[in-house]
This record gives sequence, C-alpha cells and structure tokens, in this order.
Amino acid sequence: MFRFANPEYLIALWLIPVLILLYFLFNRNRKKLLQKFADKHLHKTIMYSYSSIKAKVKFGLILTAITLLIFALANPQVGTKMQEVKQTGIDVYILLDVSKSMQAEDIKPNRLERAKYQISNLIQKLRGDRIGLVIFSGQAYIQFPLTTDYSAANLFLSAVDFNSVPQQGTAIASAINLAVQSFDSAATDKAIILISDGEDHEGDINQAVENAVDHGIKIYTIGLGSPNGVPIPVYDNRGNKIGFKQDNNGQTVLTKLDESILKEIAEKGGGKYYQGNNYEDYLDKIYTDLSKLKQAEFGVKKVTDYEDRFYYFLTPAILLLILELFITDKKSPFFTRLNKKLGLEAEEK
Repeated sequence: MFRFANPEYLIALWLIPVLILLYFLFNRNRKKLLQKFADKHLHKTIMYSYSSIKAKVKFGLILTAITLLIFALANPQVGTKMQEVKQTGIDVYILLDVSKSMQAEDIKPNRLERAKYQISNLIQKLRGDRIGLVIFSGQAYIQFPLTTDYSAANLFLSAVDFNSVPQQGTAIASAINLAVQSFDSAATDKAIILISDGEDHEGDINQAVENAVDHGIKIYTIGLGSPNGVPIPVYDNRGNKIGFKQDNNGQTVLTKLDESILKEIAEKGGGKYYQGNNYEDYLDKIYTDLSKLKQAEFGVKKVTDYEDRFYYFLTPAILLLILELFITDKKSPFFTRLNKKLGLEAEEK
C-alpha cells in the first residue's frame, strides 16, 4: 500500500512548468539584449568561454532537484503490515438523486451540491460506522460500497455530478433494492438515507420498501426543493447560465418537491422524513437517531503501519544540487566534443 502523508504539497508541482516557461522567456530576452548590445558575429568574441549547453544542464539539474524535493515534502509512505482490526458501528447506505431536477437552485447553491456538502459533513463525523453511496437517476449505481475509509469516500463523493448517471428519471425503487442487495451479512444494524426531490419516481417503491423492512433495514428520507415548484437552470460548457429548461412546447419546466412519496417511504421504512433547507443540518439529525441503533462488532482489514520513504527523493535532490554547484557556465573539452558529435557547434558558440 502506497500513500503520501502530506499530499497537499504535491500542488507545488505546478511550479515546474512555470519555471520552464520563465527560463524560456529569460533566454529569449537575454538573446534580444545581446543583439542590441553587439552584432551577432561579435558574440563569440565577447562570450568566448560561455557554454549554453552547460547552462541548460545546470537548469535541468535544479529543476529535477526541485521536483524531487516536492515529492519528499509530500512524504511518500509504504504500508508494511496488514492486520484485521475490530471495529464497532452500524452500516449506512446513502441514496443520492442526481437527476436534472436536482440542479434547481431553490436550495443553495443547488439541491445536489447542498446534499453533497451535508454528506461530506456526515462522513467527517463517522467513527467506525461503515458508509456506502448509491447514486441514481433513471438507473441506480453504487458510487462506493460500504467502507470505513472516509477519505476515499469523500473523494468518490466529490466526483458525483449530474452526468454521473446518463439515463434520466428518478429510479427510487431500484436504488433501494440495490442498497439492500449491497449490505453484507455482518450482524450490524442497517439504515438507508434517501435524498431526493421525489419527483417522477419510477418502479414499485412499496415492494422495495417492504423488501428493506424484511431485511431489518430502516429508511430515512430527506426531501430537497420547494413544493411550489421552481425552474431548472441550464448552463453552457463554461458554466454560464443560459436560461431554463423548457418542454417540447417551449414552456419553462418547473420541478416540485413531492413530499408525499418521501413521507410514505420513511413511514413504512420505520424511519423519519425531513424537509431539507438552507439552514438546518438534516443529516446531522438523522445521524443522532442512527447513533441510538445497536452497534455491532465487525472486522475490517486495514493497513495499520506505514514507513516513510521521503529520503528516496531527498537524497538524490541534495546530490543533484551539490553537483550543480560544481558545474560552471564555461566551456569544457567534453561538452565541446559532445557538441561536435551532435552538430551543435553553432549553439555552443
């Protein structure tokens, strides 16, 4: 198992192309100034000992050393021991509606982004509980299965958008059935949290809820949106709003929160219904309820011991910087012969 202990330092790798660009611009400006200072034929006399090839080598060494230092700062680590770690908790599957109607902005910034924000907050509060995510629109898919790797869960959650499921619709029944099938046989209390606007639902929802209850699974629901209906914004590829979704007759389509179906699902599923808004942390309320459920012990394989490997990058970086100090900009017989072999005498001059 490999990881970076401080992955935030890897963003500094953007410095590499910036430094290359600056070096290119510096050389171009230097050549222009030399041409203004003296005729091109005099450059050989004025700068008879200067080696442009060695200057490029020195820059290459510094650039490589900086790259290695960035990786060293990120502190690469290798997992050296895998063992079974016993944890206690409950199993929770979140079912997230990613249909186009979730793009409505009656909840800021929009229904889907608000739901993702709340899910991310919930993941950060989990301690030992396993969480999984099912996304659905016209079909349902597992975004990530039950896991206690909360960092990975947040990573997969951030990738969810309106294009995650190509088929349009609201396949609530399929999402519930998929979650029920995806729970394992561990003796933990299990729960499903459904987040949707409930609009244009498809499939036999009653049968899906009954199937979940038969497996001892509680279902909580969160309704997002306005019961009065709001338009669905349309954006271009640059993220600029260009209007609102229209039907075949050119009329603006309104998306409304269907609370009745979500309340019915929660009631039959033994859970509770919450209407989401811009202010309350409704997932936090549900987690308070879930914390009262019976927690069972289950085994989770984890990498529990990591060893630092930063010195694999730090050592060569230091050696390259030392080597760069001993290379001058003056011509040397070796580089002169190399230039002749490569046909670069003109550049060396």
